[in-house]
Amino acid sequence: MRIAKSDIPIKIDVPGAVARQAPDFGDPSAFSALGAEYFSLGAGTDIAPLLAGLADDACHAPHWGFMIAGQVVVTYLDGTEETCSGQDLFYWPAGHSVRVTDDAEMILFSPQAEHTAVMDHMLAAMAG
Repeated sequence: MRIAKSDIPIKIDVPGAVARQAPDFGDPSAFSALGAEYFSLGAGTDIAPLLAGLADDACHAPHWGFMIAGQVVVTYLDGTEETCSGQDLFYWPAGHSVRVTDDAEMILFSPQAEHTAVMDHMLAAMAG
């Protein structure tokens, strides 16, 4: 799920302050503590091969985040794809992979234990 800034409903609009709120943007209650993550990913990066061997060969951690710049394509287990671009807020449920189409900078908030396990798996895959 992604939403552009202009599509986030305005909750407060007063001189000098605008607050936007996207309700029901995923539920972290079933997961461990959240970790804050900053990613810089180059165009052409595709994590799918590094996820091989995980359940459904996919990332099993959900992510809430903000695309600072760039563009990524998220592919979900059902085969649907979603493009996230700079200035989008997003929620990626568990069961996805990411491919970078334009150099990307993003901030993620992810269940720490679950995403650490995924990243450790990816590091092991890169090490051979």
